[in-house]
Amino acid sequence: MKTLVLAEKPSVGKDIARVLGCRGGKNGYIEGEKYIVTWALGHLVTLADPEEYEARYKTWDISHLPIIPEKQRLTVIPQTSKQYRTVKELLLRKDVATIVIATDAGREGELVARWIIEKAKCNKPIKRLWISSVTDKAIKDGFNNLQDGKNYQNLCDSAKARAEADWLVGINATRCLTTKYNGQLSCGRVQTPTLAMIAQREDDIRKFIPQPFYGISAFSTGSTGSTGSTNSSTNFNLTWYNNESSRVFDKEKVAATLAKLNGETVGTVINLTKTAKKKYPPKLYDLTELQRDASNRFSYSPKETLSIMQRLYEEHKVLTYPRTDSRYITTDIVPTIGERLKGCAAAPYAKICTQILRSPIRPNSNFVDNAKVTDHHAIIPTEHPVNLADLGDRERKIYDLVIMRFLAVFLQPYEYEQVSLTVKIGGEIFKASGSTVISQGFRTIYKFDDDDNEESESKQTLPSLKNGEKIPIKGIKMTDGKTSPPSYFNEATLLSAMESPAKYVQNKALAETLKQTGGLGTVATRADIIEKLFDNFMIEKRGKDIFTTSKGRQVINLAPKGLCSPELTGDWEQKLLKISKGNLKRADFIKDIKVYTAEIISEIKASEKIYKHDNLTTTKCPECGKFMLQVKGKKGEMLVCQDRECNSRISLSVDIRSKCPKCHKFLKIVGTGDKRMITCTCGHREKYATFEARKKEEKNSMSKRDVQNFIHEMNKKSDNTPNNNPFAALKGIKFN
Repeated sequence: MKTLVLAEKPSVGKDIARVLGCRGGKNGYIEGEKYIVTWALGHLVTLADPEEYEARYKTWDISHLPIIPEKQRLTVIPQTSKQYRTVKELLLRKDVATIVIATDAGREGELVARWIIEKAKCNKPIKRLWISSVTDKAIKDGFNNLQDGKNYQNLCDSAKARAEADWLVGINATRCLTTKYNGQLSCGRVQTPTLAMIAQREDDIRKFIPQPFYGISAFSTGSTGSTGSTNSSTNFNLTWYNNESSRVFDKEKVAATLAKLNGETVGTVINLTKTAKKKYPPKLYDLTELQRDASNRFSYSPKETLSIMQRLYEEHKVLTYPRTDSRYITTDIVPTIGERLKGCAAAPYAKICTQILRSPIRPNSNFVDNAKVTDHHAIIPTEHPVNLADLGDRERKIYDLVIMRFLAVFLQPYEYEQVSLTVKIGGEIFKASGSTVISQGFRTIYKFDDDDNEESESKQTLPSLKNGEKIPIKGIKMTDGKTSPPSYFNEATLLSAMESPAKYVQNKALAETLKQTGGLGTVATRADIIEKLFDNFMIEKRGKDIFTTSKGRQVINLAPKGLCSPELTGDWEQKLLKISKGNLKRADFIKDIKVYTAEIISEIKASEKIYKHDNLTTTKCPECGKFMLQVKGKKGEMLVCQDRECNSRISLSVDIRSKCPKCHKFLKIVGTGDKRMITCTCGHREKYATFEARKKEEKNSMSKRDVQNFIHEMNKKSDNTPNNNPFAALKGIKFN
């Protein structure tokens, strides 16, 4: 008898088959003496659409709503039906005795496999492979420690409950809004609260009234010493504090204080403290933190980052499972750290890896904590040796981020001495702060300071002083400024808000649940939610900032209020967590969801609000003749038909990543065919053919940095072949 292994993707399935010694490649599976390995293509089975219950549901009609099936059905996804039939035949083969679920180790991975098995009506014993990387070692270890499938039944029920609830609420609410207001309006329990958070931020900025504030700054050049002569030439600034605040909103009070201080030339040190401080390395990456950093540093969208991570995990096998919400590893991973360090010890990491390996690995609570790891540990390198030459530019950038974080946690903390100085000038209190570096620690390799804003360290250096000492005051002046509004969301900060939406939740218990369960959506779905809002033209980008469109703002107004708050997700996640622990039955949860669905449909039907297309153009749709809407998508502007059933689109412009040769802003393509032009907001224009020729010329050249890296690599190679000229490869290449 044989064991059937069901993986989530062909690439993973083929790796498992190779490790298990299966070499008989077939159409959709690989067979060996003991094992048969097959795979899904993501989801092969999903919940059936409404029209599969009744033919009348093919027509979107508000009178049909709510659609609440007594029991929700599964259906095979047409595009991947061929692979489903292959998997089904294997599941039901008489010589297959056991099924091993080897899909992604998580709630959604469990759902992928269980729906396939359920649809095929297979009742054979199930084992579970639960691994966080797809290296040969991880696969072997996983098969040596297979778990009983029954241990994951509650997780499966939780996944099914989430999917069924989203179907009931999402499909009914979207159909009801769309049919009532005759517009392509979609909503759901994650996308709509996310949209509402963006709108609320815009409202906060719009309503914000800047308040002018004032202060006083004093300038000193050091100490006068006991004889009155300056013994230090260190220049530094002091800030006036009024009741522990350096900002005063009463200009007259500040002016009066400044007048009082007029003529003061000496200050007295009344308090001087020196505090030794440490800053520990930033925690390891989870997916959301990695997506934030990639957005801030490289302007990658969350979806792009996840796609790159998937390739590094599945194809190159150099990083662990990306869809994780943990920033820690477990104690059982610690013994593997040495091999992981060796695996990533390629230039430019070789030196630091060797340095770390010279001493025993000492795990600490900054990166090892079993209690803070759920399904998967943090993203770290695998034991698989990396070949940096195999990585593309984007893959290399993401890989570098992960490796630098990983290496940093093994280094000493950054140590510095914080100096705080309080000076009295004419009876008023002034303060200054500075710092002196004691040891660079992890910052010898990790230079990024922007992801650690817990402390604001003054850059100025203070002179050597002591309590009671007199210092010269060379100048005193008034300072002013204005309070700033919050910043608009970009993709990085929106991810943060989705991960921690507690400030948008009134109920403290639900806010705490959202904090514990990871906020709105999951690390695996947030990128898709943001993309969906762009694709449905509910949000748009202006530069890096995200704004709601007229359509998006109207959806928030038209949707039931309960669907616009993260509280709904908090309530669901509380119950889904109970289901996963066996403390709540899936049937009871779905029963409540059906009641809630009926309530929100009644609310939408009873509403007297209206929806208006305010982006209607005079261009007629080439398919149906109705007037088209002008919208701005994530990648450019286009015309879309107002008829939701037509879905015709005409591109007006496409944003591209290439930068303007004059102002260095991103360019866009306008027009179609031979009339395409490259344009920039600065006024730069060029024909598309000219642009292509210019880019081709640039691609054939090398920057100075490229040349230096090339020569460095050549110099490291053996000189045993004197006839080889390391510069020969540069012949014919133009240098910038």
